[in-house]
Amino acid sequence: MARRPARTETVNVLIVGQMGRLAYEALLFALSLRRNTRDPRFRLFVAEPKPGPKWKTDPSIRPEPLRDMIEAQGATILPFEARHFGSDYPYGNKIEALFALPKGEPFVFFDTDTLVTGELGDVPFDFSKPAASLRVEGTWPQIELYGPGYSDIWKSLYDRFGLDFQSSLDLSQPDEYWRRYLYFNAGFFYYSCPHVFGQIFLDMALSIWKDPPRELVCQQLTPWLDQIALPLVIHSLGGGRDALPEGYLDGDTTVHYRNMPLLFARESDAVVELLTDLAAPNPVKRLLKDYEPFKRMIYQNRGQKVRALFDRDHLPSREQPIRQKIKKNGFWMV
Repeated sequence: MARRPARTETVNVLIVGQMGRLAYEALLFALSLRRNTRDPRFRLFVAEPKPGPKWKTDPSIRPEPLRDMIEAQGATILPFEARHFGSDYPYGNKIEALFALPKGEPFVFFDTDTLVTGELGDVPFDFSKPAASLRVEGTWPQIELYGPGYSDIWKSLYDRFGLDFQSSLDLSQPDEYWRRYLYFNAGFFYYSCPHVFGQIFLDMALSIWKDPPRELVCQQLTPWLDQIALPLVIHSLGGGRDALPEGYLDGDTTVHYRNMPLLFARESDAVVELLTDLAAPNPVKRLLKDYEPFKRMIYQNRGQKVRALFDRDHLPSREQPIRQKIKKNGFWMV
């Protein structure tokens, strides 16, 4: 029987909250974590970008009652400064926010559009071996006719940072098929120290963003920059695609729903029931109704109309056809 990694004293759970969609999603995340994870080791931080020159508008969590409700779930709102990304690349929040967490303590980052559906204390984390979400499609790179292939593109990045490219490959997958190459969704990732992970992540992301290898000349870096750098970070720290057993994160313990139409289209009855239950109390309802997609999808039953369009046992293997069908029927909202 495999030996379970030693339990740590504290695990810091990190999401990003700011004015708009992320603030309302942060409340749902906090409610779901409080409901389903009782292990006292896990404490929630909601990283909030400070107003500053990198932001075109004030990103602070508003309105105040929403902020208060998030904190009432046991969350600590953690201000941080955007020094490099901000409005130019908001996904960079997940990199820069890491430096606001306590140094030397293990962390798990989640995208805010996530629900905790089980006990995080049951997840067999080994924080010395980082991992990230494998609920991912081959979104990057997009191979151009007569341009570099997957191997040339990815190898140029491994070479840039002095990493062993060959050991990152899944040799059970065919050459020039995207799954052969280490690629994650950045919907979650974890490690033993946010500052160590964050510095490597930041250095690699900035290097790629400001001076991409010539093999990337045909490639879009926005919005994929975080997912381009992430596998390089994880590989450099000794993690990989097999670091976490399947079935926990993006499984029985968390669900990364992305947005409300996709949640209702493809997630289980249990997830929809959890969402409905979390959103039902009047104090919560009064706040969530201020965000139009939540108002229409949860409270005006548009989500159930989306749900009726799909057979969860026979969903398309790719996300794009699901999105297209929702849009065709006039139910798409983000």
